[in-house]
Amino acid sequence: MRTPTFFIPHGGGPCFFMDWTMGPRDTWDNMAAWLKAMPQAVGPQPDAILVVSAHWEEPEFTVTTSARPSLLFDYYGFPEHTYRLRYDAPGSPELAHEVRGLLTRAGLVSKEDAARGLDHGVFIPFLLIYPDADIPVVQLSLKAGLDPAQHLAVGKALAPLRDRNVLIVGSGMSYHNMEAFRRGLPPTLSATFDAWLTETATDPNPSRRNEKLAHWAEAPAARDAHPREEHLIPLMVVAGAAGDDIGHRTYSDRVMGSTISAYQFG
Repeated sequence: MRTPTFFIPHGGGPCFFMDWTMGPRDTWDNMAAWLKAMPQAVGPQPDAILVVSAHWEEPEFTVTTSARPSLLFDYYGFPEHTYRLRYDAPGSPELAHEVRGLLTRAGLVSKEDAARGLDHGVFIPFLLIYPDADIPVVQLSLKAGLDPAQHLAVGKALAPLRDRNVLIVGSGMSYHNMEAFRRGLPPTLSATFDAWLTETATDPNPSRRNEKLAHWAEAPAARDAHPREEHLIPLMVVAGAAGDDIGHRTYSDRVMGSTISAYQFG
């Protein structure tokens, strides 16, 4: 059986590990509960995890190659204890090498980074998903320019990893308009885009799904949901890796007034 692939929300900064002060104290509880339950949806524990996070962009697709990746506390203004979180998962230079090989065979340029650690788009959700930190984790960057078609192509190239029990995860947010989060977005705008995104991600025709995702910016309320698309583009890698698997929305909630969803393929 192929390992399923997921597009997950990673919340706001270290939101799951602090007393939340920007709204009700239970703002992130449903998302945290879903992330904690995600291993049941994955099935057998994966041999390794490849994560594409919204918080890493490079001129070319780049993979981490450290055998012991550090953590990047790339959030600001949060309580001091959130900068002492630990996620001591090993890396996997072997998986990183395989990722680069698959990209090369698909005609895609890639690079590697032996020094970069895991950013909060990785370690924050995975502290809930696999808290034992005993599964090797490799991170793959987005490519500058955020071309959705290129990221779909990368996912397609990486799809064979699913046959080797590698879990491919896109970590972002289905809605990410920070200004609207702060001032309170009219519910119809986030709901409008979420309805389009869910219809698209769950389209029973994978070719049509990917074509629509490649032109996501033309969707209703697209730029209201994503003034800049870095938090959506990890979904493109996941959908590309999905192959013919049909997507399912496995989580949906209203967070700080906006609709947030997650999707599983396979």
